[in-house]
Amino acid sequence: GQYGGTHLGRQELDGEVVEDRADGLWKREKLEEYQADRPQNLNRIVIGLDPPASSGKGSASCGIVAAGLDENGIGWVLADRTMRAATPQQWARRAVSLYHELKADRIIAEVNQGGEMVAAVIAQIDPAVAVKPVHASRGKRARAEPVNMLYQQNRVRHAGRFSELEDEMCDFGVDGLSDGLSDGRSPDRLDALVWALTELMLNERGAPR
Repeated sequence: GQYGGTHLGRQELDGEVVEDRADGLWKREKLEEYQADRPQNLNRIVIGLDPPASSGKGSASCGIVAAGLDENGIGWVLADRTMRAATPQQWARRAVSLYHELKADRIIAEVNQGGEMVAAVIAQIDPAVAVKPVHASRGKRARAEPVNMLYQQNRVRHAGRFSELEDEMCDFGVDGLSDGLSDGRSPDRLDALVWALTELMLNERGAPR
């Protein structure tokens, strides 16, 4: 009861090997400090979407992470619905479902891999869903570092435990030439989180809900 859901509990109760990357941007102990109960009212909610280039068995996951912004300017991580080996129709359907579940304002979709296809496949599921395409003109580390600064400034909270997302956050480092995780995988959950929080807290804010 005391340690369930913490990184210590995952190691001692579940038998997992849970380690921080030496050069990781985030640390598990700090992430646990950011957990809090979600506020009832949020000014904006967006879904970060990082679609893969393909849907094969060995393809990257489709990052789907929801985040909101409260009246005090605090960002809230609300959900992680990332999918592995999903077809465009499958990940679009899940993103649209989360959009309606949370009554989100829009889906922030990286379109480097799929171009116009990303918005088109979402429109096939629900043409009324608002989609904002974004292009990654910088590397993953350059995009993640400003979001990491928001955490350091105590401006982000997690409304629950998102173990797989937090694993990627703590396994994403600043040293070396790779923009991936220590095992070479792409940090798809983290990418989706970065797009969502960047839209809410680092870009010019749009109209309130």
